[in-house]
Amino acid sequence: MLTKYVPDKYQKSIYTINYKKLKREGIKCLIFDLDNTLVPASVNEVSKKLKDFINDLKIMGFKVIIMSNSPKNRVQIFQKALMVDAAALSFKPNKDKYEKIIKLYGFKAEDIACIGDSITTDILGANKMEFTSILVNSMSKSDHYIKFFNKLEEKRILNNLRKKDLLVKERYYD
Repeated sequence: MLTKYVPDKYQKSIYTINYKKLKREGIKCLIFDLDNTLVPASVNEVSKKLKDFINDLKIMGFKVIIMSNSPKNRVQIFQKALMVDAAALSFKPNKDKYEKIIKLYGFKAEDIACIGDSITTDILGANKMEFTSILVNSMSKSDHYIKFFNKLEEKRILNNLRKKDLLVKERYYD
């Protein structure tokens, strides 16, 4: 039961993931969560570091997509600045937006990696779809007030995962 929350890979941040290895493993599409994965939830602008990073991923041949539960007006700021496709109000971990991405771009499950900071939305959603799931540490402790109950549930699940030695915070693996 708890294994549905266990990521395939766990890294400190988006910047410590081995993207060359993902490419060798056949990953063609990277779906990034926005808030506290790409930028802190309180930030409304794109840094040069993030722009350069996303451009490097595109040069490597990855299709980069932002998939967020945040509203369209927030997601569009980053979509335009990073020149990537995006899906707002995704209602992760529901499958609907993931399935639209597969249909729209013609990807198979094994072509896609999802990267996010939440096991109850990002990792669970990716695992439901049988995508490669990659957990990263949250960029900020603060989050949107609406995620308060998700964070309580996540804390409980993480504690159970730790007790069973399935996922231990800051014990990174690739």
